[in-house]
Amino acid sequence: MDMKVLKIEKKICTCCMEEHEVKTVQMEAQITFKKRKVDYQAIYTYCDVADELYMDERQIQENDMNMKDAYRRAEGLLTSTDICDIRNRYGITQSDLCILLGWGGKTITRYESHQVQDKAHDTILKKLDGDPEWFLLLLKEARCFLSENAYQKYYNNAIVLYEADHDLYLRKAIEAAYAKFSGNKSIHGNVELSLDKAVDVIRYFASSAGIVDLYKVKLMKLMWYADALSYKQRGIAITGLVYRALPMGAVPEAHNLIIDLKSVPCEEVDMGETTAYHFSLKNEKSFPFLSSEDIEILNAVIKKLGRLSKNEMISFMHKEKAYIETASREVIEFKYAKELQI
Repeated sequence: MDMKVLKIEKKICTCCMEEHEVKTVQMEAQITFKKRKVDYQAIYTYCDVADELYMDERQIQENDMNMKDAYRRAEGLLTSTDICDIRNRYGITQSDLCILLGWGGKTITRYESHQVQDKAHDTILKKLDGDPEWFLLLLKEARCFLSENAYQKYYNNAIVLYEADHDLYLRKAIEAAYAKFSGNKSIHGNVELSLDKAVDVIRYFASSAGIVDLYKVKLMKLMWYADALSYKQRGIAITGLVYRALPMGAVPEAHNLIIDLKSVPCEEVDMGETTAYHFSLKNEKSFPFLSSEDIEILNAVIKKLGRLSKNEMISFMHKEKAYIETASREVIEFKYAKELQI
């Protein structure tokens, strides 16, 4: 027999009823389950005296679960551990998850212990794993069946997951939008795109007392000036963002997605017929993705442009050779940064 010894301990052997060193071993096992041959790792107790393998109650349960999880993997189903992990992500109890899904009260308990779920239930659990927004919808519908403390706990956990997933989606969408610019250093400012740096640049500007009325149009121009000044002084931009020449000045590609990224302090302001986007960050001193040289450049931009109004910023930008020489809505090349007004 090809077996791996996991543990040896001296005790009364329930096989031969004598006291001696008893081995806990692991070995490959095969069984047919639901008309499918399943290979799995089984745990046994081995008695050297009788040269026999046997299982205690705990091992019987563990081997049954190992076999069923091997079957699940072979069938493309979630394992018992996968199901438990999904539930733990939301911090929800087995019974409360059943309430959300409209299942019998012991269904999740059975799936996490001894029963293989059907494919319909497996599909639902997989959707729940990848869709915190759907969990929030189910939670809202089931609120009257949950305690207020439980509801609030599950809600808070799901919001964290939703925000993390949403941020990841946005980042992938932005990176996809930038894929067409890959390899063109002249429009990236000789540096790879760093959304972490871009977010910190926005946060730094939003925290500065030297900038007044920081709304979206003004912010976009400040970001371009920061990258352009960095390129002028160091030969590399800060963020790796690509900018286009729009009617009111330079604007980074995928700007609407960028301002929705997690940690960007953006507040929507109702202006009647339109919505404005205001940026403000109070008492923030930590900008981990910016170097001291980056911050020096941002401070220079703030000193020169921070107190200009939106219209003054637009007028100032329109005098830049980079803007004059670039066709409307085309990408602005960083070569023009050498003649920057600041």
